[in-house]
Amino acid sequence: MTGGRTLLTGATGYLGGYALHGLLQRGEPVLALVRARDDAEARARLWTALDLHLPRDTAAAARWLGDRLASGQLAVARGDLRQPGLGLDPAALEDVTSVLHVAASLNRRSEKVCLDVNLRGGLEVVLVARALLERGRLRRYTHVSTVAVAGRRQAEVVGEDEAASFERSDFDPYARTKKFAEHLSARLLPGASVVIARPSIVLGDSRFPETTQFDMVQAFVRLAQSPALPFDPAARLDIVPADFVAEALVRLHLAERPRHRIYHLAAGTASPTFREVTDAMARARGRRGPVYLPRLGAPVAAALGTLSRGRSTVARLAALLDVFWPYLAWDVVFDNRRVTDETGLVPARFPDYCPGLFRFAVDGGFRYPHRPAPTAALEPQAVVV
Repeated sequence: MTGGRTLLTGATGYLGGYALHGLLQRGEPVLALVRARDDAEARARLWTALDLHLPRDTAAAARWLGDRLASGQLAVARGDLRQPGLGLDPAALEDVTSVLHVAASLNRRSEKVCLDVNLRGGLEVVLVARALLERGRLRRYTHVSTVAVAGRRQAEVVGEDEAASFERSDFDPYARTKKFAEHLSARLLPGASVVIARPSIVLGDSRFPETTQFDMVQAFVRLAQSPALPFDPAARLDIVPADFVAEALVRLHLAERPRHRIYHLAAGTASPTFREVTDAMARARGRRGPVYLPRLGAPVAAALGTLSRGRSTVARLAALLDVFWPYLAWDVVFDNRRVTDETGLVPARFPDYCPGLFRFAVDGGFRYPHRPAPTAALEPQAVVV
């Protein structure tokens, strides 16, 4: 326990749920910012985010979460990232001494949504942290960004300090707004204890096959089921499991003195190739791997935009692949020596755990079987309006 409370944004999201569970497991007091109409909805959303991490016995899971709410270790603040002061009464932040900002829009197609959440919302979070800094109360501001801030590159190993260049074009509004959000942190929190954490592609958990995030998984499954792929089989895919990202994130956030300001939470030079990934999936399915036709990459990429128009199954699949195509064809990996040296953590390689992940996703129809929230067991008194 670090003293004071961590304000956590994005607690009801995929990675935010991992971060929330990790902080609570370490005894860290947390104020979770949740957008909800009432207290019951706020608690239900937190239950859904934590469902993946709680004991399979529903009564035991309800006790685990209910105990943390009742003790006050977990407090819930109903607010909105995009509102001044996050829509909170300043008294709700009275014991907050650190901020872990995970919330973001991943909508790579909508510049409007990314600007609204990643920039407008990101600015409000930074201003809250700045107010704490000015009062001498900010221990740490940890901002979860993305390696996508590196922009358009090809066949590189990229270090933390040269990644976010404004001279390079970006793939999409998500990458562009996340880059500017990093810039806001640097400009408005000078000299503060700031950590920028940049995960690479986050897919699945190395400890178990279940996941609650399916968009990128679905894209990989559809590619794995194709007899031919328009990619270079030697191109590398920087993919990390969510358990590695969350553990590294929580350790860096709680560390007394992080050695660096920016960390790539990435697979680094150990990133697998396309062939390694597809071979692993093919073996799990008892089939041969796909044929690679890299010369078709450019025409296929150009055709996806046209094919994605409409509401047919083909259009939906094309739209999905169109969004992720730049990251699949990137062949860029991110130096992860800072985080591995400092924490001792080494991410599991995607080919080692992806077969179970894909079987779970396909067998479950790309859905997670969430349990209904046992609202009677979740104490309402630990909610701040």
